[in-house]
Amino acid sequence: MQVFTDLDQVPGGFGPSVVTIGNFDGVHRGHQAVLRRLVGLAHADDRSAVALTFDPHPAQVHRPETAPELLTGLRDRLDLMGRAGLDAVLVVPYTLDLAAQTPEEFVTRYLVDGLGARTVVVGHDVRFGKGNAGTLATMVELGGTHGFEVVAVDDVGECAAGSAGARERWSSSAARALLAEGDVAQAAEVLGRPHRVRGTVVHGDARGRELGFPTANLGHAEGMVPADGVYAGRLLRPRLAETRPGDPDADLPAAISVGTNPTFDGVERRVEAYVLDRDDLDLYGETVVLELVERLRPTLRFDGIEPLVEQMHADVARARDILR
Repeated sequence: MQVFTDLDQVPGGFGPSVVTIGNFDGVHRGHQAVLRRLVGLAHADDRSAVALTFDPHPAQVHRPETAPELLTGLRDRLDLMGRAGLDAVLVVPYTLDLAAQTPEEFVTRYLVDGLGARTVVVGHDVRFGKGNAGTLATMVELGGTHGFEVVAVDDVGECAAGSAGARERWSSSAARALLAEGDVAQAAEVLGRPHRVRGTVVHGDARGRELGFPTANLGHAEGMVPADGVYAGRLLRPRLAETRPGDPDADLPAAISVGTNPTFDGVERRVEAYVLDRDDLDLYGETVVLELVERLRPTLRFDGIEPLVEQMHADVARARDILR
């Protein structure tokens, strides 16, 4: 999949193409259905399947103080979009200047002149251009002017959003609500895959190693960190998988802790993973991906080291059973 991070990188005469527009945060099952439809339409007519997305998220530009936490960083978003079979993604830097463009200016510059769109796939609730003035009707009208067809897709799927059991369509907001509760199993139903957090392994307090459970501590995490607790999951090593395909150490079962270590009066929220039954791994400085499969329990404060270690053994045994 080609990735263009600016319109100037798109080759002249690119296209003809079938294009969709969206933030695609999380690339959840609803997004995946749209992308599959896009790819099917494109390849049936021997055209390029292209998605136009934005970075940063528009909400981070317009209302940074209330912008939602993103489910996926850009690297994982692009990886997931590539798995959907796209031929190219254009990542448009989102700025106030971009937001000031009229709907027709945006469509003409990016979809028509930039990507050579012959078909544009959008949701019924699409909004674009200055003040979100552009609607589905606007896109259809512009398609008639500029010679592209518009295909409108319906919302896809239904999921349970949280412990209250309220039903809503697959959406990024539904996945965020579930992760905020620690319900990573139900979030995986929305996402169509286990939720991921990516980061570089940094030195911690080495307390886990002293207790017999050496952990890989993530520095700045890309991807929404779920509610504090202990999770069964996997530690993936993308670089190792790339350089040594099939190496079993590229995909490892793990018990993952999110929280402040209250037993030791910690104040810094951390994400750390213990690879089950391994104390021989040197992961410092390596970028890893943690997949969260199931929550084992909330974060607890223990009265001393012995009950904590006893619980850690129980957590590892349960994680092993779940991941087996």
